Amino acid sequence: MALVADPHLQLLDGVDSVYALAQAAIAQRTPLSVLAQTLATEVRLPYDPIYDGTDPEWRLLPPIDHPGEPARCLVTGTGLTHIGSARDRQAMHLQQQTAEPQTDSMRMFQAGLDGGRPAAGQIGTAPEWFYKGTGLTLRAHGEPLTSPPFAEDAGEEAEIAGLYVIDAAGMPHRVGMAVGNELSDHRYERRNYLHLAGSKLRECAIGPELVLAPDFHHVPGEAWIERGPDIIWRKRIASGDDNMSHSLLNLEHHHFKYPLHRRPGDVHVHFFGAHSLSFGEGVSLAGGDVMAIRFDGFGRALRNTLRVDPSGDRLVTVSALG
Repeated sequence: MALVADPHLQLLDGVDSVYALAQAAIAQRTPLSVLAQTLATEVRLPYDPIYDGTDPEWRLLPPIDHPGEPARCLVTGTGLTHIGSARDRQAMHLQQQTAEPQTDSMRMFQAGLDGGRPAAGQIGTAPEWFYKGTGLTLRAHGEPLTSPPFAEDAGEEAEIAGLYVIDAAGMPHRVGMAVGNELSDHRYERRNYLHLAGSKLRECAIGPELVLAPDFHHVPGEAWIERGPDIIWRKRIASGDDNMSHSLLNLEHHHFKYPLHRRPGDVHVHFFGAHSLSFGEGVSLAGGDVMAIRFDGFGRALRNTLRVDPSGDRLVTVSALG
């Protein structure tokens, strides 16, 4: 555990995970940032070699997990929250139909515009929701994101993710936020909107840093794709409440309204949606491409290389116990 004091990392004493630090902050009723400062030591490590992956002893992990029980970390997200991705989805699904001038995607986005920002104390329109997996699907900055052999495609989704823990009474607590790459199979989804659920069951990355209390009103950023020495796609992006059809509070309500999502001790990583996709601008990623994402105020860029599993699709059979 370390605090970022760029160009150094300042080690913490007495905790071995963000999960443990968050639980201690809840138990002591102390802001997590205050507790972290009290645990900070004088030991400082150079950030650059750890960030670059060249340090022989230290490496970056995802900024939150559930120690020892990755299945108790639920990875989910909400889509159609940003106008750019809504337009991309509209364009994808219009290719599959000719009679309907507006797709379900755009209707869902419009519902967010109409009711996704309720007045204080009110409940707004529910957003689109999807499941990505458990903590087993999380990857850290610098780790490859693997596209499985059955995938038709793999494309980045540059997002911000909320990181949460549930206390002993079933109350959700937002630990902070992090840059995220919500990798998806857009070609598979494009064939039929009902493939959305399967297109999301892919590895994803968050990090490299956990931001405890970011300004989430307007968060500009940038995403780009590197292929060898060249940048083949680059886009200015933006997230935050001012750029979304749903407010953060509305997204959080509709995720945690389910009792299953308030199980004491669980961890949640929830993606808030993408502004723009390289796939929406005709880019097809290839193995070895580097996906890079950064947002102002969220620390260093998240970088992951796309790895395409070369093993080939194989039939999975089930053994009957009867």
